[in-house]
Amino acid sequence: MSGVKDRKQRRVKIRRRYRQVVRGTANRPRLSVYRSLRHVYAQIIDDDSGVTLASASTLEKSAAGGLKVTGNREAGALLGKLIAERAKEHGVESVVFDRGGFRYHGVIRAIADSAREAGLKF
Repeated sequence: MSGVKDRKQRRVKIRRRYRQVVRGTANRPRLSVYRSLRHVYAQIIDDDSGVTLASASTLEKSAAGGLKVTGNREAGALLGKLIAERAKEHGVESVVFDRGGFRYHGVIRAIADSAREAGLKF
């Protein structure tokens, strides 16, 4: 049996439990992050109305910014800064952080720290 399937199932279970507690509202939307081996994604979501207010990923040329590797902490820091800027354009000052079942270290932590430095409150 492969360990990859078990790891994915474990993350999905953690994510389900986590989402029962973390919920975005119009006043305080949810900052949801996802990471794959090659790219990092972030969205600001209002769960009450089911609308994505802002999104960013390292697939975009502006987010990648000439990085060689788009799935590391450096890319995460760049993405956190970008998503915070886009959130402020939509008038979002504070968010609820949804780590998506991933451990809070490495890329996920880099996104959170740089978003905080750029002015988002959570």
